[in-house]
Amino acid sequence: MLIGRRNKGFLIFEKGSREVQICGRFWHNFLCGFALRGPSTSPFLRVMRLLHDIDLGYCTNIHRGETWEETFSGLRDYTDQVRERISGGNRYGIGLRLGAKAAEQLSSNQAAKDHFRRWMDERNAYVFTINGFPYGTFHGSRVKEQVYVPDWSTPERLEYTNKLFNLLVELAPEGKSLSVSTLPGSFKEFITPENEAGVIRAMVENLRACSQHMESLREKTGKDLHLGLEPEPLGLFETTPETVRFFEALHDGATENESAHISRNLGVNYDTCHLAIEYESPEEAVSRLRNAGIRISKIHLSSALCLKPSAEAVARLGSFQDEVYLHQVVVKNGEDVTERFRDLPDAIEWFERNRNDAGDEWRVHFHVPIHSQPEALFADTRDHISGILKLLGDEPGWCTHFEMETYTWEVLPEEIRSRDVVEQLVAEYDWCLGEFRANSLA
Repeated sequence: MLIGRRNKGFLIFEKGSREVQICGRFWHNFLCGFALRGPSTSPFLRVMRLLHDIDLGYCTNIHRGETWEETFSGLRDYTDQVRERISGGNRYGIGLRLGAKAAEQLSSNQAAKDHFRRWMDERNAYVFTINGFPYGTFHGSRVKEQVYVPDWSTPERLEYTNKLFNLLVELAPEGKSLSVSTLPGSFKEFITPENEAGVIRAMVENLRACSQHMESLREKTGKDLHLGLEPEPLGLFETTPETVRFFEALHDGATENESAHISRNLGVNYDTCHLAIEYESPEEAVSRLRNAGIRISKIHLSSALCLKPSAEAVARLGSFQDEVYLHQVVVKNGEDVTERFRDLPDAIEWFERNRNDAGDEWRVHFHVPIHSQPEALFADTRDHISGILKLLGDEPGWCTHFEMETYTWEVLPEEIRSRDVVEQLVAEYDWCLGEFRANSLA
């Protein structure tokens, strides 16, 4: 009988009157063998017992939903099925996506909030984080660069984000740290030499105002609130050095008290797909952020598409183009990043003109399922997820919010898409929970 105890990397079992130790890594590999078989996964993998106050969910931006009614439909129709198959009766964390329309509707409808809380209580579920990056429509029509609109230079972005924190403190249980993730300020293409100084100044003012709002909520409720700005390819800041410089601007000119609040309330939503695309290792990226005193608010567990740019691979890459999302491409040649492309068509067109000098590796901002390699011509960046969890296993506590985010399910080529979204999410949980266990985090 498994009695759920660890001793220096071993799992302890009872056998009669004796205790038997089995190496945790062996046990992890054994269970992951079941995980690869799909729906018949071992029941041991379906128990979410996370350690060190870790919260794990998947981001519901994978489901369509711009109104509250549509958002709740996704929770009822899909999230609840995933919970039943994953939680093992334990408390189940929800990573909620609320666009501006849904947030406004829910904020102004007390009956809907009460119903949602009851619905969660009946299922032993809770909200611990909200994805506040996409403000408007996120599925079914052109999103592309509009996902950055409105940006942090506008009052609309501040008002929306404050509303998300107001909802979180109402909806979430006592004693939970609560986070919202948001865009990296803006999109690089929106910034010009003429408007840069004014835009950055407006962003700093709005983010400081958000920090003040969070501080007032903290004083009223006692809850730990934090906003994670998410570096992303071609965002205003996309690498960790750029991120550090932006946070220096946030602190510049602030009083000692304001600066302390900024450090506590504003941090980074670390997306493993995005930082892998920038060819940053988990060790260097996390070290740079933490050494700069930047809080790592939440970690998005996601995987990027990568490839060696052969004619065959780039031709196949064409099938990943879609009219909804931007799929930025970053090219590495030797040790240097040599090209950055706004979207797949730009990279593919460039390849046609530069076949003999197209770089050693391409990494593509296309979130692919994290439980399996995409297909023969491509690789993925799951090793970045494994590296992050190893760092956390060695030193637990510097981040407790984790959210799987493969929002691209609808636009994946059919060959690598699961039969339905629930199957994909369950398989992703199985893989992630195996990694958490391998690093003594569950």
